[in-house]
Amino acid sequence: MFPFRYSKATDEQSALRAAAAGARYIAGGTTLVDLMRETVERPDWLVDITALPYTSIDLQPGKLSVGSLVRMSDLAAHPAVRQRIPVISQALELGASPQLRNMASIGGNLLQRTRCPYFRDVSAACNRRTPGAGCSAIEGRNRTHAILGTSPGCVATHPSDLAVALLALDAVVVARDTLRERRIPLADLFRQPGDSPHKEHNLGPGELIVSVETPIGPEARRSGYLKVRDRESYDFALASAAVALDIAAGTIRSAKVAVGGVGTVPWRLPAVEEALRGRPPGPDAFRGAAALAAEGAKPLHENGFKVELLKRTVERQLATVAAMR
Repeated sequence: MFPFRYSKATDEQSALRAAAAGARYIAGGTTLVDLMRETVERPDWLVDITALPYTSIDLQPGKLSVGSLVRMSDLAAHPAVRQRIPVISQALELGASPQLRNMASIGGNLLQRTRCPYFRDVSAACNRRTPGAGCSAIEGRNRTHAILGTSPGCVATHPSDLAVALLALDAVVVARDTLRERRIPLADLFRQPGDSPHKEHNLGPGELIVSVETPIGPEARRSGYLKVRDRESYDFALASAAVALDIAAGTIRSAKVAVGGVGTVPWRLPAVEEALRGRPPGPDAFRGAAALAAEGAKPLHENGFKVELLKRTVERQLATVAAMR
């Protein structure tokens, strides 16, 4: 680990000023500290924001507002969230070990960096770590890598399970810097790699996520998260699906479906949603809609199995959520 300066912000403005002067934010540190140990990240200055007041969970009739410093474990355990928006609780509980959930913040979880082993190996070529260096994963070991949203510059998956659930629910992040406050739809927060894989999100320099707002529609209660992984105890997704359905009078009135473990960003499936809308719930509807889940996929030489795995994951979770009462 390289030497760095550390300071602790006592209020929002001191944190924003430090960031404007070049500091990096740190809260739970469950990703950043690991990357610093491995010399992947080398910040000169860290500003600790854990004393800032972004720790509330406000559940209203039509909206959930969560402070960016709320711990994963606290949001997952919130009784009303578990009852009214189970997909969020399930994604959080499947997203990390209990020890990590007790430390990691909601904002940090969304902005965590990829777990691609080539990104974390400073001797390997990685365009996310060193722009223009190349991507060792494309011709290397890429069984766990992305099949959607890839480019010649990067095929790494986005690691956050929570981001998949929030994307399905049309969440918005609230971000601030020294000049303004912005509301950014989660769908617009993350960037596909294209020809600039090192630019992973659309936050500006020093911009800080202060909260995440999620609308609570009629489909929120009938929702859930399925994560398929190599190790049940704790691992990142090979494929995952967040599903929320509004079913009334034997008809699917609306469907929200997003997937993880297969895309360079959390991936929404509008074609699947449209195929379900107006249909009676049942095996034929679920199978037909899930067949569209991998449209546009570009598998690599080791991860072609993800195409079929993705379809089956979506189909299974559609059936599971439809059966909820």
